[in-house]
Amino acid sequence: MSIFEYNGSALVAMVGKNCFAIASDRRLGVQLQTIATDFQRIFKIHDKLYIGLSGLATDVQTLYQRLAFRHKLYQLREERDMKPETFASLVSALLYEKRFGPYFCQPVLAGLGDDNVPFICTMDCLGAKELAKDFVVSGTASESLYGACESMYKPNMEPEELFETISQALLSSVDRDCLSGWGGHVFVV
Repeated sequence: MSIFEYNGSALVAMVGKNCFAIASDRRLGVQLQTIATDFQRIFKIHDKLYIGLSGLATDVQTLYQRLAFRHKLYQLREERDMKPETFASLVSALLYEKRFGPYFCQPVLAGLGDDNVPFICTMDCLGAKELAKDFVVSGTASESLYGACESMYKPNMEPEELFETISQALLSSVDRDCLSGWGGHVFVV
């Protein structure tokens, strides 16, 4: 069993018409034993930017604290919020500088850039970015999430339809993965 599968997780971000949605499951487990059913994997960086972290739970919390600290320093220095593309580069650089002893996390970023253009991307634990125009997935349920998202996704969805689509994709995927589940958290911006 990979260290990325130790706690189990399911993360997905999807793009709509001038909006995005990001969703995760709520289970925290140690291999097949469930420890908690309200674990937070999606974190708000600012009003238009969210990050989801799948992987080892301790590294999820540590990495979020470091990213929040770096964003607050940026806000103090620049007197504005970070653009999603800039934040993706920050996350990538932070992960790459720990490449010899990496954080066992796979981030999923979702945000609204200039003119409310949605931006989503995911990375591996070394910070290699994968940009997408439709959806990105991460976690132990990623294989079933790919299938569900490919069958349910349509371009230019309104926020209500996007919420329904991402919720159904997440719930149908975690039913096929014993390491994730217990409902989900969904954020639509």
